[in-house]
Amino acid sequence: MCGIIGCVGGEKALDVLSSGLHALEYRGYDSAGVSFFNESSEIITVKATGKIVNLDEKLGKMSESEKRSSCGIGHTRWATHGEPTERNAHPHGNERVRIVHNGIIENYRALAENLTAKGYTFTSETDTETAALTIDYCYKTNGGDAVKAISEARALFDGSYAMGIIFADRPGEIYSIRKDNPLIIGIGEGKNFIASDITAILPYTKDYIRLEENEIAILTPDLVKVIDENGNTCDKKIEKALWDVKSAQRGGYDHFMLKEIHEEPEVIEKTLAPRIGANGLPAFSDENFDIKRLAKARRIIITACGTAMHAGFMAKYFIEKYARIPVNVEIASEMRYADMIIDENDAVIVISQSGETADTLAALRLAKEKGAFVTSIVNVVGSTIARESNATIYTWAGPEIAVASTKAYVVQSALMVLLSLGLALERNTMDEQKVRVLTEKLRYALPKDVSKILAMQDEIFDAVGYLSDKTDMFCLGRGIDYYAMIEASLKIKEVSYIHSEAYAAGELKHGTISLIEKGTPVIVLSTDESVRQKMVGNIREVMSRGAYVISITTPDAQIDAVSERVINLPSESGEFLPIAAATVLQLMAYRAAIIKGCDVDCPRNLAKSVTVE
Repeated sequence: MCGIIGCVGGEKALDVLSSGLHALEYRGYDSAGVSFFNESSEIITVKATGKIVNLDEKLGKMSESEKRSSCGIGHTRWATHGEPTERNAHPHGNERVRIVHNGIIENYRALAENLTAKGYTFTSETDTETAALTIDYCYKTNGGDAVKAISEARALFDGSYAMGIIFADRPGEIYSIRKDNPLIIGIGEGKNFIASDITAILPYTKDYIRLEENEIAILTPDLVKVIDENGNTCDKKIEKALWDVKSAQRGGYDHFMLKEIHEEPEVIEKTLAPRIGANGLPAFSDENFDIKRLAKARRIIITACGTAMHAGFMAKYFIEKYARIPVNVEIASEMRYADMIIDENDAVIVISQSGETADTLAALRLAKEKGAFVTSIVNVVGSTIARESNATIYTWAGPEIAVASTKAYVVQSALMVLLSLGLALERNTMDEQKVRVLTEKLRYALPKDVSKILAMQDEIFDAVGYLSDKTDMFCLGRGIDYYAMIEASLKIKEVSYIHSEAYAAGELKHGTISLIEKGTPVIVLSTDESVRQKMVGNIREVMSRGAYVISITTPDAQIDAVSERVINLPSESGEFLPIAAATVLQLMAYRAAIIKGCDVDCPRNLAKSVTVE
């Protein structure tokens, strides 16, 4: 979950490292550090706890001549081993080698014991220092052959890793290797780069190659050489990033989270339009995806983590409703260890914004081992999950920088509705005219409703004022509204640190209503008029215990009568309105965080791309 950046070439490598670390800060921000060759070809290491600005402050105290460098590596950390301190911050190593690492070396204790017996001492609590000193030992015993040393060390590591490595006697060279965790090689003019994510190097190049499992890359200013695990040189295809640098910037918004919420109408259209044919029906034929194979499944299992899993609940609702295929939603971190009954008659849909989520990737591999047909829904082209799936459908949401996912959730949900309509056609559970009407509503009415909600931002922000001094709250819904409220509750917890619990409204009285007391905030989502009366009854139940109710609903006098505050939704999108309502709930979470003075884009203890177990 950490971020890695490296640059070789030019005279301002530190500027590249700093800007790259800021772009990667969503991957972790417990501490940060850089190691670079100075003008005397000595390795200088600077580290700081906290966010990247703290590292910048330290670097800013150095003279220009001290900072002049053409080669270095940097790291922003999400702690896994050892608390966030300078001694635990990356880069790690000794006077001969320095590395930055994203991942976990699971057998680090055994490696450390072996190294201690050989006379090594440790200065940190991290698994990464063990990896660095293992590489150092292999480097010494191989007479300074860097590739052989990395290859031998790799064979000793159990776990996951993406690494950037520099050797003190090899100034002007960066080495890298990866297993399970992402790392790309950026190709520039007189400069080359390593990075965890393309966003880190977009200001310098859009050309990159993907490093495959266990490949070793050697970078100099004018050359990139990649060697496979058998020692053979690889010919690598140069790819071009589809995103531009502006898409990874705030664009005048105070925070990335707010910018990304405001991008939702655009990304819904961008993702859906290419999948709708001239006849107005869902069309997935231009992609690496056979919808007929999915339609034949006895059962669909959706697996994901966090927000992506909540989009999976939306998918379950619509696939079962439209296509009449039974759907299970499984937490990926649980599925990978469960003895699940899966075979070739099942289909598995994997959802991940980054396409690198470690638990989700492990669940994917388990499903494939058991013979299931696996389709992935991801946002990053060529990501590991996309490449290992039998089929892939991309969301075109662009980069999502804020740690709390917003536009990715909305676009995943919308895409899954379109997929459910396509499955309904294949299975003849709905006629073409009905599917055409719903497809048009999804494509045009849904983004229009989201735009109208964004125009209500001030009203929504005003309603959140009540939460300014609250520490606990509840989110209630029924049916599909309950699925939406699970995600809303997560978003509130993530960014505002208010303890929030989501409940199917009818379940609250089965014990948890005992937590409602005078002034307890309860947010209610009610878009399904078929259970409106039931929801009014549930609101009365919490109000009678003193709750302060904020209702999000279509205009209804009964809801007005039992709520302290009401946010009336536009309703052109009909049964897709719970997806549009997510925008309201995201804005509420954002505003609650602002009121409480929280770091909206970088909530404490979190990271964007969860590449560790």
